[in-house]
Amino acid sequence: MQTNPTHSSLVAVGDSFTEGMSDLLPDGSYRGWADLLAGRMAARTPGFRYANLAVRGKLIGQIVEEQVDVAAAMGADVITLVGGLNDTLRPKCDMGRVRGLLEEAVEKLAPSCRQLVLMRSPGRQGPVLERFRPRMEELFACVDELAERHGAIVVDLYGAPSLGDPRLWDVDRLHLTAEGHRRVAEAVWQTLGYDPEDTEWRTPIPATLPPGWVARRVADARFARQYLLPWIGRRLTGRSSGDGLPAKRPELLPYEGPAA
Repeated sequence: MQTNPTHSSLVAVGDSFTEGMSDLLPDGSYRGWADLLAGRMAARTPGFRYANLAVRGKLIGQIVEEQVDVAAAMGADVITLVGGLNDTLRPKCDMGRVRGLLEEAVEKLAPSCRQLVLMRSPGRQGPVLERFRPRMEELFACVDELAERHGAIVVDLYGAPSLGDPRLWDVDRLHLTAEGHRRVAEAVWQTLGYDPEDTEWRTPIPATLPPGWVARRVADARFARQYLLPWIGRRLTGRSSGDGLPAKRPELLPYEGPAA
């Protein structure tokens, strides 16, 4: 792998993970790992350009239909593709179709850029996710195989102990906190061949006393009321949290943003 490469552009493709939820900025917008990564790359390369086509809630079929051809046409140096996890969390999921769509995306994106980046997404511990873990691991095996076949690189977040810590996840239990996104940006940065800025991003944060039983039950009730029940409602009615929302940053334009 090239050390400290020079990249002049980045396009990010995906869903809420790449959009940046729940790394909330004071103005109510989301930052996230892709913005942080773009900021670092821009600090090294004058005129660096960045697009983020991600929209929360998108399934892999929607990503292929709405984002992949647009990203391929941009001719960026680096494209990141993270998708399919929303599919695995649906009650009914055709994994054969998911694998086929992911393969279609990779076959279109890999030839259109200097470096395609795929990911094994992070997964926190918990009884809800345990039900879907076999699907997730099937998805990640497909990611590994496609990367080897098409010369992509894989950022292994799933195997990072630090990202399994519930303290790095927002109260919705589906999206990373600002610190979680910072660690993901560092992981992608290093996988691209840049010198580490944080060699300990995989290391879990120091242990603290766990919340008591009452605090845990209050948190569980809040989670169910504010996030789980609305999520189930959207699944039952075929709606998505991203319905009607535009891409976060739809054009490949010069980027000025966070570099930390």
